[in-house]
Amino acid sequence: MFLIALSLCLGIVVSAGVGLEFRYHNSLEVEKYLRNVNNTFGFTHLHSIGKSVEGRDLWVLILGKNPTEHQIGIPEFKYVGNMHGNEVVGRVLLLQLIDYLTRGYLKDQLVTRLLNSTRVHILVSMNPDGFESSNRDCMYSQGRFNKNGVDLNRNFPDAFSKESGTREMEVRAIIDWLKTESFVLSANLHGGAVVASYPYDNSNKGAELKGGSSITPDNDVFVHLAKTYSYTHTLMHKGDQCYDSKDFTDGITNGYNWYPLPGGMQDYNYVWGQCLEITLELSCCKFPNESELPGFWDANRDALLAYMQQVHLGVKGQVLDADGKPVQNSLVEVEGRPNLCPFRTDSNGEYYRLLLPGNYTFKVTYPGHRVLMETLAVPYGPASFSALSHDFRLERDAATTPSPGNTHPPESCTSSQVWDFHTALKAILPTSILLS
Repeated sequence: MFLIALSLCLGIVVSAGVGLEFRYHNSLEVEKYLRNVNNTFGFTHLHSIGKSVEGRDLWVLILGKNPTEHQIGIPEFKYVGNMHGNEVVGRVLLLQLIDYLTRGYLKDQLVTRLLNSTRVHILVSMNPDGFESSNRDCMYSQGRFNKNGVDLNRNFPDAFSKESGTREMEVRAIIDWLKTESFVLSANLHGGAVVASYPYDNSNKGAELKGGSSITPDNDVFVHLAKTYSYTHTLMHKGDQCYDSKDFTDGITNGYNWYPLPGGMQDYNYVWGQCLEITLELSCCKFPNESELPGFWDANRDALLAYMQQVHLGVKGQVLDADGKPVQNSLVEVEGRPNLCPFRTDSNGEYYRLLLPGNYTFKVTYPGHRVLMETLAVPYGPASFSALSHDFRLERDAATTPSPGNTHPPESCTSSQVWDFHTALKAILPTSILLS
């Protein structure tokens, strides 16, 4: 009775039959709502990944068949909202998405298949301090920055710059979060335009720069992901939605081609987190009138769900050593895709590679074992809610005996290693190879 009374007092309803009210909920109301959801639905798990400068929790709600811990073969997906405190539509949409998923699980076939096959993480607000300081001006509201006056989407380590500034608390929380979960796919929700933007956001004018765009080795996948959202959205794919914005063909853009952005979160996720992330700009007006919010939900609902389903692109599996045991930090590389930080297996020996349908040659490397080269035919996994499942089984190399203390490759790339690798590629490889 207490939870019901509290919810009604706050204008928040958690029910199988009544949807969440369309309005701007403050940070206290969001926390109460998430706690209520967590107490009501057994397929959810609520936890804080850190604090804002003013001490507000960065609450993440996890939804899935096994929400409290990772299950082998189940990919990790995330949505992050309200990175800029005055860009509020994404914050509202993620609350509505939580409501839709919790009411639809075991009733709606798509929702049920998504949550049974995926572990979904939703961070409603990355910048609650900024939100609380915002006013409701359409474009020029204060609140974009955190309490320290820092733009959080310029504060991450950057693959194309050696600059190393102080990381804000909210940014450190995201970086630490990426170390605890092996995220596969992500989107970061913004406002001020209507477009799906994909990496790279930055460049040092090396071989990645082509035709005014900064191109990743997985450009084909990123374009597919962006188009999945824009064409499932009711309007985004039409390209020209905001009077003061450029015309985006297909409703998508390479981040750098739009404008260079150093220290962005989507590049960090991709380069260091092995997580493909795009940025979704969802409204011309950053702080629209509350009466418009149901329309935003109608325009974005199917796109949010379709994008989540893309976590099942490509191939997944484990790398096993000569004794059949999963190995951590084995390199799993795809021929023709020279990632700045090579993808590695996690603590479960797992790997996930988002790839479009086709034939791909994999190179798997682990100390003391023969290099494994294997070609796989990859189907379209989202249709069956599962990527192709394939384990790589290594053979011991009798000619190589790993020395003690050097049985594992480095666990992660440092900023300087990424910079040095990028510089080396720029110097010795032609653009055609880097972009193949």
